[in-house]
Amino acid sequence: MDAPGNGTPPPARDPLDRLLTLIGLRADEARSFFDEATGRWRGDALRVGEGTRRRLNDLFHELGLVTRDDLDELELRVAQLEHRIRLREREPG
Repeated sequence: MDAPGNGTPPPARDPLDRLLTLIGLRADEARSFFDEATGRWRGDALRVGEGTRRRLNDLFHELGLVTRDDLDELELRVAQLEHRIRLREREPG
């Protein structure tokens, strides 16, 4: 039996095997291209979304409206104050 690498050609492969190998390589290339393109698109969408949100928040503040972030921050501050008052009420003297 011949050892690999001794100058003998590799066994002939089935044409279907060769076709599937080529299709697999092309599918991998297409997948990597698609992943790269969608990754860039997601990044762009996030940047646009953040900028739009920031501009809307600025507009709401100019109009005197309260944003959800403002309301959440206010609720947190009120909860902190209530907690401090309860602690002071429990102190003796």
